[in-house]
Amino acid sequence: MAEVTTGIEVRYFAAAADAAGREKDTIDLPEGADLGALRAVLVDRYGAGMERVLSVAAFLLEPGDGGTGELTRDLGRPAGSRVDVLPPFAGG
Repeated sequence: MAEVTTGIEVRYFAAAADAAGREKDTIDLPEGADLGALRAVLVDRYGAGMERVLSVAAFLLEPGDGGTGELTRDLGRPAGSRVDVLPPFAGG
């Protein structure tokens, strides 16, 4: 039986967008994949620059059922259908 995959919309911000060379992607992963699996694909695809960004980044998970999104660094969390990659921002 073929493994069911799903397209996860990934949006990159700041240094993550620089490392990816784009602002968004669609990543195909097995249904129910966690953030650790997504991270592995992103590092494989974009290399050491993305690995450095992801070592300090947080992930904003798409809100479900009208709720607010959840910001997490827990790689065991399910990725869901949309993930924003948010490196630390500097500001005044």
